[in-house]
Amino acid sequence: MSHPWDRPHSVTGKFEASQAAADRAAEAARLRAENPHMTYQQIADAVGYSSKGDAWRAVQRCREAVLRQAGAELIASEAQQLDDLFVHAMEVLERDHVMVSHGRIVKGDDGNPLLDDGPKLAAVREMRQIRESYRKLFGLDAPSRVSVEAEQLGREIGKLLDTVMDTEDPGDDTNA
Repeated sequence: MSHPWDRPHSVTGKFEASQAAADRAAEAARLRAENPHMTYQQIADAVGYSSKGDAWRAVQRCREAVLRQAGAELIASEAQQLDDLFVHAMEVLERDHVMVSHGRIVKGDDGNPLLDDGPKLAAVREMRQIRESYRKLFGLDAPSRVSVEAEQLGREIGKLLDTVMDTEDPGDDTNA
């Protein structure tokens, strides 16, 4: 039987660790890391779990928490790099760029340099690409789940449309 602090929360059915349970799980993970040859039963006995399964689950929860934290840190780092790139692209967009041909500034009839929109358009494309990278990084473009009922409804509507289209076009007689 597992320790009461390590049982799933009765309302949600999901594990909700108390500080004491988190501390015990961390101690189990430390023992496993420092003593790789220590069995889970030995860890359970040392930390106070009633079974080696409880000790194994505690270590697994710690591993998962570390991976989630590392994943969140990686995403934050990637987001910061995208932020920096976006700022640089914005700076290019906000500047005026003169048109250059064969190493010389191109001037208009009034003698003033002509402006080149190419760098600004390139910055806009880059900013769009950065936004797409944000969307991918944060999973905003992930496919949404469609219920089985919606899929079935779509098939039924398709069949009805096929039936309607077949009956509405009597002039299309392929047997004639």
